[in-house]
Amino acid sequence: MDIVICIKEVPETTDVPWDPKKGTLIREGIPGILNPNDKNAIEAALQLTEKYGGVVTAISMGPTQTDDALREALSLGVDNAVLLTDRHL
Repeated sequence: MDIVICIKEVPETTDVPWDPKKGTLIREGIPGILNPNDKNAIEAALQLTEKYGGVVTAISMGPTQTDDALREALSLGVDNAVLLTDRHL
């Protein structure tokens, strides 16, 4: 059983400033972490592949610093990690 999990890096804190003009979060200076729900999905996928065999691949999209989330996924036991990136992301 081969499983692909989409993961995302999110701000570490819930107290992230908001830019009302742009309608976006101000992420400068705020470290990112692997989304806790994505961690749960990784654990479930690893349990399935432990029981039935197979490979777990994590995929993420974003700027190059997103590779921290992918590295964490690999440290949790994911077999492969893929980063889709473009200067427009």
